[in-house]
Amino acid sequence: MKLLILNLGSSSIKYQLLENNKFLIKGLIERIGMSVSRIKQIFFKKKILKKSILNKKIENHFLGIKKIKNLLCDENVITEEIYAIGHRIVHGGYFFSKPTIISENVKKKIKKLFNIAPIHNYINYMGIKISEKIFKTSIQVAVFDTEFHSTIPKKSYLYAIPDEFYLKHYIRSYGFHGISHKFVSKTAIQYLKNNKVKLITIHLGNGSSVTAINSGKSVETSMGFAPNSGLIMGTRSGDIDSNIIFHALKKGFKIDELIEILNKKSGMLALSGYSDMRDIKKKYEKGDKKARLAYEMYAYRVKKYIGISISVMNGVDALIFTGGIGENDILMRKLICKDLDFLGIKLDKKKNNFINENKNVIEIQKKNNKVKIIVIKTNEELQISEDILFILKKNN
Repeated sequence: MKLLILNLGSSSIKYQLLENNKFLIKGLIERIGMSVSRIKQIFFKKKILKKSILNKKIENHFLGIKKIKNLLCDENVITEEIYAIGHRIVHGGYFFSKPTIISENVKKKIKKLFNIAPIHNYINYMGIKISEKIFKTSIQVAVFDTEFHSTIPKKSYLYAIPDEFYLKHYIRSYGFHGISHKFVSKTAIQYLKNNKVKLITIHLGNGSSVTAINSGKSVETSMGFAPNSGLIMGTRSGDIDSNIIFHALKKGFKIDELIEILNKKSGMLALSGYSDMRDIKKKYEKGDKKARLAYEMYAYRVKKYIGISISVMNGVDALIFTGGIGENDILMRKLICKDLDFLGIKLDKKKNNFINENKNVIEIQKKNNKVKIIVIKTNEELQISEDILFILKKNN
């Protein structure tokens, strides 16, 4: 059974073609909408692992998915062979708490959540619509980022506002990046051979979040009602005082204008002039003051949520770094772990400096350290594949 997984981010598309949970082709289109996009693809050809990199401008996600279809055809993948397409959907809201086979009713409900996750759910929805046209014989399945956080207790997910906001409008904290947090926490539990372990999973990418996981269950997370809260991100502000919005409205800003600013023109872009951490790091290394401040603010916000997570769980056994920045940015991991010795978090600088490691799990804490610091490569596509197989078996 062949499954194609599409994971659309705000400026990227990850994709994997799997058969029996083993990848045949996987790739990444990144920097979508920027001056130069990059397509990386890994695949087997005559039982030999091949890699290809193509630099080409991809203006939007529609063209990105069309390109993926062409790349699959180039490797002699017949679209009718693909049994199901799995879609990562950022916001399931109050409608969805488990993987779901997509129907017209499901699509209507996903559309209703556009106003909560304006960047992502629209992109995810378009991914479904495009896939239905290209892969006409495939079953379409939605897997939701909010699902993993359904275990967060009521004292955490409710806001201290009048009841009607929750009871009538379902306004509460939902949490996001759940597919990634679920995958790396499962991997950590298996690696540490401890089902009761207390984990803090730190997913750092263009979108970023921290989750406290106790015995395999999410109990607290940095993102709330929508993906803009919590940490500073590539173009998203993260936490801000709500009165800033009221003040801006009184000053003449329009609601749609503020949505655009807080989601697409804030975060690291507002602080440094760049949204991609790799570009900011180059400026940082050249002594750019804006880049240095942006790095320090980003790390500070992560440290703040590490503290929150530890207090909620009354301790921590392992700190997990994942996501594009978490897995690859040596400097950011160093800044985040700095001055956390009193919590038992001590980074080994030499171990942290690993480059091009093929291992999926790497420990980078000092020897005999109380708290493990582990870098785990996330694989949201594999997690989505497992969820698809689960729901397909359940419906047969």
